[in-house]
Amino acid sequence: MNNNNIELIKLFSKTGEDIFVSKNVEIKKPEYVIIGSHVAIDSGFKCTTKLEIGDYVHIAPDVVIIGGIKTYLKLDHFSFIAAGTKVVCGSENYVEGGLVGPTIPEKYRTLIFKPVIFERFSGVGVNCSIMPGVTLGEGSVVGAGSVVTKNTEPWTVYIGSPAKPVRVRDKESVLKYAKELGY
Repeated sequence: MNNNNIELIKLFSKTGEDIFVSKNVEIKKPEYVIIGSHVAIDSGFKCTTKLEIGDYVHIAPDVVIIGGIKTYLKLDHFSFIAAGTKVVCGSENYVEGGLVGPTIPEKYRTLIFKPVIFERFSGVGVNCSIMPGVTLGEGSVVGAGSVVTKNTEPWTVYIGSPAKPVRVRDKESVLKYAKELGY
């Protein structure tokens, strides 16, 4: 049985080759989705933002991207999101004094809309939370269960809540393999 969601893929703005999107995926505005080649989006993925995905990207099961159509998530080539992660591209500002809740008219709410960017070779482990406006620097990775509130430095490993740098990644072999694939 083929579980690829061909009907949803046809609605995307632009697509590459070798794309798998599970039938159990919810994308609120598929016409704002751009997907490169060699991409897999697993079961339980939900997205309410604009979405741009490069080549060789994997989104694991039960990943949720929220923020609405005024913002977006960009996943550059070779980036990844592990199972259960939440990426927040838009949210209420709970401190500024507006009313809170999606059913309240926008003029009474204080909202934050900031894109989230995963640069090439970056990614997050299982059950992470990524907050609005964060850019994961090239090659940076975040350990399971971490909360990322600030940009990460390139080729650095982060863990914790809030996520803090713990070591540097070896980028030479990563770049060598990507070059062999034509990148």
